[in-house]
Amino acid sequence: MSAETTAKAAIVTGASKGIGKCIAIELARAGFDVAVNYNTDLAGAQDTVFQIEELGRKAVAIQANVGDTESARGLFTAFDKHFKDLHVVVANAAVQTWSPLLDLQIEDWDRVLNTNLRGTFICTQEGARRMVDKGHGGSIVTIGSGCNKLAFPRLVDYTASKGGIEMFTKVAAVELGKYQIRVNCVAPGATEVERTKHETGDYAGTWAPITPLGRIGMPLDIARAVLFFAGDQSEFVTGQTLTVDGGVTAKPQWPYEF
Repeated sequence: MSAETTAKAAIVTGASKGIGKCIAIELARAGFDVAVNYNTDLAGAQDTVFQIEELGRKAVAIQANVGDTESARGLFTAFDKHFKDLHVVVANAAVQTWSPLLDLQIEDWDRVLNTNLRGTFICTQEGARRMVDKGHGGSIVTIGSGCNKLAFPRLVDYTASKGGIEMFTKVAAVELGKYQIRVNCVAPGATEVERTKHETGDYAGTWAPITPLGRIGMPLDIARAVLFFAGDQSEFVTGQTLTVDGGVTAKPQWPYEF
């Protein structure tokens, strides 16, 4: 889709930083207008909006906590006030807790499952309802993880949420297919963002040696996969998970001692 084409509109949750920010900007580069969702990082969201506007596309920052039902629904109500139609939803917003199973607090479990899994459900439901009403189909992209396939110790709540997202994606794709709404999942591997830089002393040095392609992922690697699912190139693809991890899950080895 060129910038000269009449723009379609997208919502990207958690788009104030990291992978979500890159996805929003790359969608704009591909010709989409974008609703930039954020929870607490207004400055980051405003920077995303600025970069999108620099590309000649419309962008609006919308605050919402997707882990809260009414707030997540309010995101879509706010979207309706700024954009005429919705064509793509990217359910990217996520949080995680780094804790052994026996020490994990119920409050942290609830926060992670609410944000990651419930948030994906609500955003998919609200987005799909609008697409059905318009009768033109659309694309919904969920964001999984290497945790979709492999058990990651000390990430039990995050792993449960991401595994749930993969199966949710499949069911949603089956149910929404008759409306020409495609639902697919992009599952990043080790990707360097603000959060992951602090997970180990040397994040890239830890993961790159066990990655067949010899490096860790960058947000642009993930954004390009999302663009594939958002665009016409994947119009006969739905219910799929595309793992973007440089080949790590093809030869699993743990870089940590537990």
